Amino acid sequence: MFASEFEDATDVFQPGDSERSPKYAMLPSGEAANRVFVVGTLTDCEDISNSSDLEYLQARIVGPTGTFFAYAGQYQQEALGALRGIEAPEYVAIVGKPRSYETDEGETLVSLTPESITVVEEGTRDQWVVETAEHTLARIEAMEDVEMGAEASPDIQRALDVYGDDEDFDLGEYEQGTKEALAQVAGIDIEENDDDEEDGEE
Repeated sequence: MFASEFEDATDVFQPGDSERSPKYAMLPSGEAANRVFVVGTLTDCEDISNSSDLEYLQARIVGPTGTFFAYAGQYQQEALGALRGIEAPEYVAIVGKPRSYETDEGETLVSLTPESITVVEEGTRDQWVVETAEHTLARIEAMEDVEMGAEASPDIQRALDVYGDDEDFDLGEYEQGTKEALAQVAGIDIEENDDDEEDGEE
């Protein structure tokens, strides 16, 4: 998924009664995600630990629609070792689990707990953008079908229950961001292209 939607996925829940039950992030576009695969540019990585004995690294990964934050500490040794060896900026692919944190001001922040981090080529980033765009647009279409009367899946129903009454909830923003991400990969100025289409209609 793209960063713009991930940072809005503030409903991180744990079905089942066991403490070991997996946690899921409910995406506003109607799908629950237990693990997330993202590709972007690692622009910064710093140790934010208050201890001189333990590392706790914060990594900033920038994509076409926003920024992912990933945190690796003593329980993420593979990711921690990978981050130590990467000199930013660099394209990276990350597999991680979503986690949420509520600030003292009551704001919910969503981040990644990485399981693996790998340096990749620009072509891999571009392919991820294309595939992520396809999945995002498909989820949006399914949500729109429900608005037109189709039966909602359990995930879509939960997303509507959680986010539907929020005045900032707008699937159109994710759709627009997705199109802009595709345009970046294709090297197209989407605003200029829209202007050309309008000129042709006159």
